[in-house]
Amino acid sequence: MIQTTAIPSRQAERCLLCHDGPCTAACPHGLDPARLLRSVRFENAAGAARRLSEQDLCAGCSAPCQAACLRGDGAVEIREICMALHKSRPDLEELSRTPVDLSSEFCGVRLENPFLLSSSVVASSYDKIARAFEMGWAGACFKTICDFIPREASPRYSALSDGQGFYGFKNIEQLSCDSLEEDLEIIRRLKRDWPGKVLIASIMGRDEEEWTRLARLVEEAGADLVECNFSCPNMEQDGLGVDVGQSPQAVERYTAAARRGCSIPLLAKLTPNVGDMRPMAMAAKRGGADGLAAINTVKSIMGMNLDTYATSPSVRGFSGVGGYSGRAVKPIALRFIWELATCPGWQAPPISGMGGIESWRDAVEFMLLGADHVQVTTAVMQYGYRIIDDLLEGLTLYLREKALTRVNQLKGLGVENVAALEELERESILLPRFDRSRCVGCGRCYLSCRDGGHDALVMRRGRPVMNPKACVGCHLCVLVCPVHAISGYGKRIVPDGEENRLENPACQEGAT
Repeated sequence: MIQTTAIPSRQAERCLLCHDGPCTAACPHGLDPARLLRSVRFENAAGAARRLSEQDLCAGCSAPCQAACLRGDGAVEIREICMALHKSRPDLEELSRTPVDLSSEFCGVRLENPFLLSSSVVASSYDKIARAFEMGWAGACFKTICDFIPREASPRYSALSDGQGFYGFKNIEQLSCDSLEEDLEIIRRLKRDWPGKVLIASIMGRDEEEWTRLARLVEEAGADLVECNFSCPNMEQDGLGVDVGQSPQAVERYTAAARRGCSIPLLAKLTPNVGDMRPMAMAAKRGGADGLAAINTVKSIMGMNLDTYATSPSVRGFSGVGGYSGRAVKPIALRFIWELATCPGWQAPPISGMGGIESWRDAVEFMLLGADHVQVTTAVMQYGYRIIDDLLEGLTLYLREKALTRVNQLKGLGVENVAALEELERESILLPRFDRSRCVGCGRCYLSCRDGGHDALVMRRGRPVMNPKACVGCHLCVLVCPVHAISGYGKRIVPDGEENRLENPACQEGAT
């Protein structure tokens, strides 16, 4: 990947990501530091650097942008970030100017790029979706349409935060709060005004007749695809949402009912609240589904108040099991995407992937494991539709760097690299490598190895020293080092035998 390690990304993470950044208004050079910081925050430092001029305008600047910063605990070091970005510009000259095609086909429907809004509040009205389309989103899955208006609780959201935004998000929200006719009219207007965008209609029925009727109505209104919501964990009525998605028989029956009502492509949105998603996928295929969507939110309880003993969000002292999302669920989502991609009897099924996607890197991971495109909700709820800028630019630069010309070339490239645990090679050990020039002697690695690892480190003269005969290559030290002075690219050895090989020739010196 393009080397941007010199960029002080931790400073960029302190940026408040203001709606109308005062730092940009204060810049005397006409730069847009707010946009640059946002790109770094969303792992698109290369794109930020490319937008700078050849001349380093920040080097002799008094940094009025930093003076305008709204942080009350010390301004973000904007000048230093911009100067570091400028220094990385020469590294970007290697990028090919070959055009990259982000468009693809999904179940016969053309997408201009692989980024869609998922079925939620971010895709719940004409104005919202139209604004997202104008900003560059390729499509939207409309918030689940039903033939009843659910009652919602207040408050209905809670989150786990790391101080830079929330990484885990819980909601107890249900379906669309508009009437069926109002939702159908929104679909008609959107397809009339944005014919080149893709509109997926998420539906949920209470019986077979209702599934059939809703599928017919959304197709008549102009939807491009139908998504059967078999996975919402928040329904106040039994027999809906996740209750359906945990039963192969119910998935097959209701998929078949929706199939009877429409001729456009049909997706089954599956729940992660199962041990194995593949039986549900095959049931959906038997019922007539053309593709799959996954994952919906994970059942959760969070935010216990230690004084009131209530969980969050607390509705007059009570709450319940709700749906968990955000970047914390991405590893769970990726596991299920891979599982669907390797589903016996359905080779490389069309998959609409979702679950914890914030950056273009997240999206690429989903596509490498078998997704055709991705849907996003929680990141938009936190940062707004504007994240599409860095999703598109970051993905484009990545494809150019990899000499790929079409986004669909990514699909499934990583599927075969996931193996059963019993198939992993277990004869050799990959030792970590310590960079003495970066080590500050904090001893975190030593404590972790001593108390939570395998006692392979000792402290000598204020620095960790590894005993290679005791090291089992678990790499806990790599993960806990706060200054990134330990890497996982040291010597690979065969215990009680000859050195097998080196993972990286650069590791021949100073591996221990």
